[in-house]
Amino acid sequence: MNSRSICSGRSANRLRPFSLLLFIVFSATVQALAQPTMSQDRHLPSLYNDDGDGFTIIAHRGASAYYPENTMAAFRGAVAMDAEMIELDVLLSKDGVPVVFHDAHLEDHTNGSGKVSDYSLEKLKELDAGSWFDKRFAGEQIPTLEEVLQFASGTIALNIEIKTEAVTNELRGGVEEKSLALVQKYDMTNHVLFSSFDYRAVAHLKELAPEISAAVLYNNRWPNHKLPHELINEYGADAFNCSYRELTKKRLTSLRKYDIPSFIYTVDRKPRMRKLIAAGVNGIFTNKPDLLRKVVEDYHR
Repeated sequence: MNSRSICSGRSANRLRPFSLLLFIVFSATVQALAQPTMSQDRHLPSLYNDDGDGFTIIAHRGASAYYPENTMAAFRGAVAMDAEMIELDVLLSKDGVPVVFHDAHLEDHTNGSGKVSDYSLEKLKELDAGSWFDKRFAGEQIPTLEEVLQFASGTIALNIEIKTEAVTNELRGGVEEKSLALVQKYDMTNHVLFSSFDYRAVAHLKELAPEISAAVLYNNRWPNHKLPHELINEYGADAFNCSYRELTKKRLTSLRKYDIPSFIYTVDRKPRMRKLIAAGVNGIFTNKPDLLRKVVEDYHR
């Protein structure tokens, strides 16, 4: 062995401990840089009827291709079609009750007019939320979140979207805290995924109940378009929801690299369903849960 490649005598004895320390520090630094820096401890909801394939069939506003959206008829239809989760939207009535409705205004999906937030729950219940879709559904009411949770508990998981119009800067007493209290009342904490385009809601939910599952709904109107892992890290979220139009290669790479669960909306065509399943997304929102069920089964077959 070449004598120049080693240290000898007392000099070597002095250098070995220091050299070993440098090696340990260097190795740890390299390993840290090579691994994703965010926590992998994410909370995802349990499915009551999980088929074990790692993919979730999510009925968008219920089975809304066949029933008026966000009504109990649509939610019952979703369960009958073997959906594994129902997505629904939450706003607040004038008297502060969480109600299930998508639009801030009533015109398109009821016989009423004006803002949801201008009506008390009693007045909202007087509206017809079914005839706009088909006269067969005349008399369908706007459900409360509590009514949906009563129906879903023990039956089907929920994705509760907190609408931006209901969110404020206040942590206490708002739509997030009221919705959480109802989820806890009906023992649905482990079976609910909250989401919102307004990231204040995600932050509020995680501060109020760190154990709750929450997803950021990608909002391309926000400045400084961040990648999924950056948003997840910033807001402490557990999953990333976005439109199939926004699932770019760059975002998909971020999702895969950091092992972030992704749920994609709203897909009603077979070819796109198959493409997204092949891409490895964790779930799809669809107005046709029966069609998605068939595509998933055919794909795995």
